[in-house]
Amino acid sequence: MSVTPSPLLSITFPDPRGSSDRDRLVRRARVLARAGIAWHVFEAAVAVAAGALAGSVALVGFGADSLIEAAAGLVVLWLMSGGRQGSERAERRGQQLIAASFGLLAAYIAAQTLSDLVGGTHPGTSWPGVALVGVTLVAMPPLAAAKRRVGVALGSSATVSESRQTMLCAYLSAALLVGLVANALAGWWWADLAAAAAVGGVALREAVAAWRGESCGCC
Repeated sequence: MSVTPSPLLSITFPDPRGSSDRDRLVRRARVLARAGIAWHVFEAAVAVAAGALAGSVALVGFGADSLIEAAAGLVVLWLMSGGRQGSERAERRGQQLIAASFGLLAAYIAAQTLSDLVGGTHPGTSWPGVALVGVTLVAMPPLAAAKRRVGVALGSSATVSESRQTMLCAYLSAALLVGLVANALAGWWWADLAAAAAVGGVALREAVAAWRGESCGCC
C-alpha cells in the first residue's frame, strides 16, 4: 500500500540488524515505554484533580490524554513481548489500537467542550496545572525523540506512532499553557476551550493518520 508519510516523520529505515542488536533495541523500547507510562499516570492524576478543582475542560482533557498515552505505551509493551516483534499483523493491530486511542480522546474533548459552551462554564485559575504542563512541555520532546529512534531502528510502525503520541503531548502542553496563563492573567475563559479544541483537532488528525498507516513507510 502506498502512503504519504507525515511531514513530522520523514523516515528512512536501516538495514535489518543482528539478533543481539535487535534484542538491545527491544529492551530499550520497553524501558522507554515503561518510563512514559509511569509519567503519564502521574500526569493524569495531577491534571484531572487540578482540572476538576478549576473547572477546566482543557486540563481534564489533558489528563484523559495522559491515560490514553499510557494505554498506547502498554500497546508497545504488548508488541515487544511474546514473540510479536517483527510481526506485520501485530504491528498493524498495534497501530490501529493507538489510532483508536487518539479517536477516543478527540471524541471526549469535543463532547466536553460543547457541553461547557452550552452550559456557559467558566474555568478558574489553576497554577498547579500551569506548573504541570510546563514540566511536561520540557520533558516530552526528548522522550518522544528517543522512542522514535528506537521505532525507526526496529522498523516498527506502532512504536513510531506511539512516539508521535508522546510528541503530541508536548504540543498539547504548549497550547494548554497558553490557555491556562491567558485565563489566569487576563481572564480569557474562552482560551481554555480554544486550547481544548486544538487538542481535539490534533488528536483526530493523528487518529486518521495512524489508522491509515501513515506514520512510516514500512506498511
